[in-house]
Amino acid sequence: MAEPAKLTGEGIGENAAEEEPRVLEPGAAPFGNFPHYSRFHPPEQRLRLLPPELLRRLFPPERSEARPILGLDVGCNSGDLSVALYKHFLSLHDGENCSDASRELRLLCCDIDPVLVERAKKECPFPDGLNFITLDFMNQRTRKVLLSSFLSQFGRSVFDIGFCMSITMWIHLNHGDHGLWEFLAHLSSLCRYLLVEPQPWKCYRAAARRLRKLGLHDFDHFHSLAIRGDMANQIVQILTQDHGMELVCCFGNTSWDRSLLLFRASDP
Repeated sequence: MAEPAKLTGEGIGENAAEEEPRVLEPGAAPFGNFPHYSRFHPPEQRLRLLPPELLRRLFPPERSEARPILGLDVGCNSGDLSVALYKHFLSLHDGENCSDASRELRLLCCDIDPVLVERAKKECPFPDGLNFITLDFMNQRTRKVLLSSFLSQFGRSVFDIGFCMSITMWIHLNHGDHGLWEFLAHLSSLCRYLLVEPQPWKCYRAAARRLRKLGLHDFDHFHSLAIRGDMANQIVQILTQDHGMELVCCFGNTSWDRSLLLFRASDP
């Protein structure tokens, strides 16, 4: 399958390719684009909460046609979790590359950081099943072009499932309350199902504190946010009351106290 055109990420304030010591500091990644995210939040912590058969239950094979499940992973970083989810839901083991896997599941994975995306492309063991693109998801024009380009290759207008893993805080801090609301609105309109892992409010305070310790400019919206407190509940309220989704299941919490919440569109 032809890969959608590359797009240089917007909003990256420093050349992460140089990887100077300050860039490696967590506080120096104001969009959550940490160079080695999976070292301190390993994928296994999420996988142990998610049933391997989840996608097959949500999307049983259709008799009339064989078409892949289409997934969207927003904020994929360097792809470690994207690959782990792909293997988990297809029950693939290390070193195994099933030739039929890409006919069953295709993932479009996007991140704002072009350096992380290039790393993901180079290290991905399933290039036929996962596409990695650089995308500022909050840029409406480029989002529409790139996502539509991918979906049109399958004759589809929406994704079957979206993955939003520890990205809501970074959208919220950089785009404010309305930005978070719009982000969730876009996802709910693009995906039949949505798996969300919201960061709790204590992570917001920690992110702001790290920036201050490094002498960097504070998040523009941090002190003016009205949406705060129990962020998992806040996101449930926005998706269910404002965007018409239904909370299907909470799979529990990771060891770093983040919920895994599955939502369904009102007419999936």
